[in-house]
Amino acid sequence: MPAYLRLFLSAFIAFCFYGAWAFYANMAQSLSPAQLYQIALVQATTSAAITLGFTLMTEWSYQRFGQRCVSFAFVTPLLCMPYHHSPYAKQYQRSFNQVLDRSAAYLQDRRITGVFFAPLLPMAVQGSIVISVNVANHTPNLWLTVLPSILFSGLYGYIYTFSLYRKSK
Repeated sequence: MPAYLRLFLSAFIAFCFYGAWAFYANMAQSLSPAQLYQIALVQATTSAAITLGFTLMTEWSYQRFGQRCVSFAFVTPLLCMPYHHSPYAKQYQRSFNQVLDRSAAYLQDRRITGVFFAPLLPMAVQGSIVISVNVANHTPNLWLTVLPSILFSGLYGYIYTFSLYRKSK
């Protein structure tokens, strides 16, 4: 399936699912049918747009961070700074650098670390936008309306990122 078709299909699925969910989540409230449809339409449209942006941002984030390993090299100078005049500081720094070098060698072929961090930025942006839009729309059951969107987007982000990771291997 081409990437653009997969992108629009995921947005269509998000539109249908989250619109229906918002309708269901707010049915128990004493709302007019027009208000209920407005809440469902706002959530559906927001979810579809966010899914498009989320997928594009996940791909960008994966390209930026997915192939990198986390490094703690900055920790060594910070730990040694108070003791930089002591005779043990250089030995401590050498030992710590050896541990970092071994860790980097071990993780050279196992670059999973960056894959774990890649979806976090799109998830934070998506969660902020969905909550803000529903707060502005005065959605009565805010958390019941937006929590599935946030949780499933996170799951989708990690599955999508790992599929990009597998494809690059």
